[in-house]
Amino acid sequence: MSDFFKKLFSPITGTLDFIQKYFKSLLFILIVLLILAPAGSESVKPPNLAKVELLGPIMDSAKIVKEIDALADEKSIKGVLFIVNSPGGAVAPSVEIAMAIKRLKERKPVVAYAAGTMASGSYYASIWADKIIANPAATIGSIGVIMEGMNIKGLIDKIGVKPQVVKAGKYKEAGTPFREWTPEERREIKRHVLDIYNMFVKDVAKARGLDAKHPEKFADAQIFIAKRAKDAGLVDEIGSIKDAQEITKKLSGVSEARWKEKSKFEQYMESLAEQSARVLVNQFKEWVIR
Repeated sequence: MSDFFKKLFSPITGTLDFIQKYFKSLLFILIVLLILAPAGSESVKPPNLAKVELLGPIMDSAKIVKEIDALADEKSIKGVLFIVNSPGGAVAPSVEIAMAIKRLKERKPVVAYAAGTMASGSYYASIWADKIIANPAATIGSIGVIMEGMNIKGLIDKIGVKPQVVKAGKYKEAGTPFREWTPEERREIKRHVLDIYNMFVKDVAKARGLDAKHPEKFADAQIFIAKRAKDAGLVDEIGSIKDAQEITKKLSGVSEARWKEKSKFEQYMESLAEQSARVLVNQFKEWVIR
């Protein structure tokens, strides 16, 4: 049995052992590369435009909100391009990002670009931008709310497990997976979902100038390709990332676009993180195929 678990976790333990063994060497090489990296012929003028990326599922907003708020305070930055490729995620972090974009918009122009997927929470995060531009093949919308749960009572009955619960409050156990929800619990969960949905619809309608009385036209959880999203009023224009950059430049009123770039250290660290993630995924796939 111990050999089985060793083999089961060998991709993870092997990677951790490698990182632990060679971490100091990797860090040393990274520092040397940063010191010796050529400075290039970058302009001495400060950047006047910046990009913020929202990529992947939204589970936490602290990092990106901090980045957005910092750009709002950065006087040399005259406009921001918000690049989105995310299926959405948790409600509260999505709303937090939306409010940060709204604060930023009050101080400088913001253009949101749907690079791939701008749906559900990631669309919510983008609604207050001055303009939303979409890649022609982008997936837009999914304005809706869902709460899922499992009923595993049949399984736990088979294996002889009996949950024990002590609670205070009629609905404290609402959503439990250990039994079927009562009609009262289901109604309470549905009310909560509808409250979030109504807030979503109201904010989208206000930000995009749509009729909140007819959400079926834009907010019935439909997903749209860019052209249909434009017809529904969810995006302003269809174009490429270059088009979005040009629109950002135009709205910002700058004659020469100088985009803020991440430091070499940040680029190296992100690259290292991506490579490490790929190694873990490849090792896991190799183990599964065996």
